Amino acid sequence: MKKIFYLLFIISLISCCEKTGLTPTPPPLKDSNNINISILIDLSDRIDPVTNPNPTMEYYQRDLEYIKAINKGFLSHIEKKKVIRLNDQMQVFFNPEPSDPKINDVTRDLKISFDKNTSKDNMDMMAKNYSTLPVGIYESAIKDGSYVGSDIWEFFQNKVKDYCIKDDHRNILFILTDGYMYHANSKFFDKTKTSYLTSKLIQSFKLNNSNFKEQIKNENLGFVKANDNLGNLEVVVLGINPEKGNPFEEAVIKEFWENWFKDMGITRYQIKSADLPSNLEPIITKAITNKN
Repeated sequence: MKKIFYLLFIISLISCCEKTGLTPTPPPLKDSNNINISILIDLSDRIDPVTNPNPTMEYYQRDLEYIKAINKGFLSHIEKKKVIRLNDQMQVFFNPEPSDPKINDVTRDLKISFDKNTSKDNMDMMAKNYSTLPVGIYESAIKDGSYVGSDIWEFFQNKVKDYCIKDDHRNILFILTDGYMYHANSKFFDKTKTSYLTSKLIQSFKLNNSNFKEQIKNENLGFVKANDNLGNLEVVVLGINPEKGNPFEEAVIKEFWENWFKDMGITRYQIKSADLPSNLEPIITKAITNKN
């Protein structure tokens, strides 16, 4: 009976909107209080304390605190739900995967799901894992020193729908990156659009003045669209860190990302600089808890 009523309601809504010329807004998902959080970590040389030092707080250490804040927000969400309604998960991804085979074990331990059988021990284990295991990931990558870049473009093209989107969930993807996008396997142009972004490329486009937005629009610059219909994905980019020399570089990077998200149908996104974790933690928490 409920299904029949729901169907009649939708038909009535569409009919009404056709007459008025308005676009119908579908009702919210019944289980939208379930969240599916993914973290995509850029393990390029941006995390190298020698190549990119920061005396206040190294960038890889900032990442670690961002991850702790994401975990804290996730657990806070879990604790507010009745156990019988739990259907939430969180996981970490890399693209490509680090060469250290032990990272696979770490990744498995960082993929945690909660359901009606979840106990307090499960929550304690998750809090412990996300406080301790990511350190080894960064230390291994820095020790290895073979920074091959992060293929974020390919991740969005081939993996994001399978890995990061679940039906009847709020799907939130946190990307920890400096904003530059580069990998040898995904480096190409499609007319004026590109699959990668480096400081040298920004220089070649001469995006070093206050008219950069108009120039990007007029010359149709930006990232090649990697996917579409990603309206069920929310994205939070943390760690934008432009190279020095161009006062507009950070804004250009954010413009590229913002336009890319819009092209792929992503309407809920935030792009934040590599600020101190204490400043970004409230933003991270709100991104997880705020459903509006």
